[in-house]
Amino acid sequence: MKWKDFLHIPESKYSAAKIARWLWAAWRGNRLQAVLNAGIGLVGVVLSLLTVWAMQRALDIAQGVREGNLYWAVGIMALIILCEFGVGISRVWIRNILGVRAQNRMQQQMLARLLRSEWRGREAMHSGDVINRLETDVQHVVTFLTETLPSVLSTLAMFVGAFVYLLQMDVWLAFVTVGILPVFILLSRYYIAQMRRLSRSVRQTDSHIQSILTETMQHRMLVKTMEADDQMLDRLDTTQAQLRSRVKERTAFSVASHLMLNSGFSLGYLVAFLWGALRLSRGTLTFGGMTAFLQLVYRIQGPARDLTRLAPAFVSVFTASERLMELEEIPEEEQGEPVMLQGPCGVRFRHVSFNYGGEGQQATLCDANYDFRPGTCTAILGETGSGKTTLIRLLLALIRPQQGEIEIYGITHESSDSDDDAAPCASVLSPLHRCNFVYVPQGNTLLSGTLRDNLKLGNPDATDSEMNEALRMACADFAFQLPQGLDTVFAEQGGGLSEGQAQRVSIARALLRPGSIMLLDEATSALDAQTEQTLLHNLLSDQRRTVIFVTHREAVVDYCDQVVNLGS
Repeated sequence: MKWKDFLHIPESKYSAAKIARWLWAAWRGNRLQAVLNAGIGLVGVVLSLLTVWAMQRALDIAQGVREGNLYWAVGIMALIILCEFGVGISRVWIRNILGVRAQNRMQQQMLARLLRSEWRGREAMHSGDVINRLETDVQHVVTFLTETLPSVLSTLAMFVGAFVYLLQMDVWLAFVTVGILPVFILLSRYYIAQMRRLSRSVRQTDSHIQSILTETMQHRMLVKTMEADDQMLDRLDTTQAQLRSRVKERTAFSVASHLMLNSGFSLGYLVAFLWGALRLSRGTLTFGGMTAFLQLVYRIQGPARDLTRLAPAFVSVFTASERLMELEEIPEEEQGEPVMLQGPCGVRFRHVSFNYGGEGQQATLCDANYDFRPGTCTAILGETGSGKTTLIRLLLALIRPQQGEIEIYGITHESSDSDDDAAPCASVLSPLHRCNFVYVPQGNTLLSGTLRDNLKLGNPDATDSEMNEALRMACADFAFQLPQGLDTVFAEQGGGLSEGQAQRVSIARALLRPGSIMLLDEATSALDAQTEQTLLHNLLSDQRRTVIFVTHREAVVDYCDQVVNLGS
């Protein structure tokens, strides 16, 4: 029988060896905590066995069967106990401080991997599911690598040390105490299968609850305007009831299993107690030896109980690892140093086609040929479904053309030290050219935090004067009258600002970026006519930027050098 069958680990697209290699790579970043936990665990084992020795010695001295000073014996016990306190404090410190750091580091690594991945790859996963993986599964993996695995070493050391100690005192009792373990290992196979099924059911339901909460908060306005409060609450209540039922079922099975397991260990403890009491009554064992018997039996059974729990831990970490490995399967974008071109830049479409569906589906863009020339302003018009959003994604290199190519052209900074000698440069558009774009997306895209935090997303090195200038250019002068100015705190999605104000802050944020191609997606839809005209005049007063508007507003079209009608 294969070990995966024994542990009831299901077959998956990842082999055990591949998962082990992934866990090894993850462990390499957490060596310090793992080594410290293993070392402290071994020190704890030594101190625990020394406690048994010191207690037996003190009792034998008190009984008069051994020579020595009782006060010194008790003093040694007190010193060992103090050392155990120190080990316990160190263990808690490492778990709480280094453990949080390790979990944070892995979350950052996984999030960085997602942010570097191709945009389309994340659509297959619900955001609630992704968050659940970044929180729960990362925690399971880190705990296993930094605590569970190191504890195996100390658990085995405690088991072997206690067994050898007991073997020296009573061979028969030592083997009787250990002999019951194979029975529980065999029974644990059934326990693992059931607990794995029940735990998976609980995890799936918990993930569903998180998805409902996430979507409800994201679409709170829709829920309120549709007066669907009761429907969403009923959906949440139904799912929570399922979770409670499954947790109850798992808890009942866990309690029954632990009752049976502890009954067996208690029986072994009673056998050891009876055997020690009989020897004590016959005079072949001292009272200190009797105490040592019971302490050692407990120190054998404790590690044995811990070892029986390793199989579920392996099942759990394999499941968590698979879920995190699925996130890493999303293709990664081209990585490297950003390629900044001297502006203004132009973008040229050469026979570009793109289709979200499979072969035979109508293409969203078909044989598109456009030239957004440097320093010009272009309006993109089109009905819903004509490809405006797809055009934006292609310009930002979020998706790649399936046919044809997109070319960005301008002057590289590295080509010459003087503008007179600068040479034109053209290359196929890639994610490395995204630094040349200034993008203002449709709708409210402000984050919670201060106005300064939001503006610095455009340029983390921007000075206060640069941020104030960008606000003036974006007609966001209202920001100068805010109570704390740039340090005014906004709630989620710019809570506290109107749609028009949030839109202008988004434009100011984009203006802080150094790119020379400005891409605005219905960026003036919430502005009144006068503010819109002033903003357009500010943006187009010079020809330092190539401006591309995706819009339905005629006022914008009047300012443009050319109009591209999609779908016509």
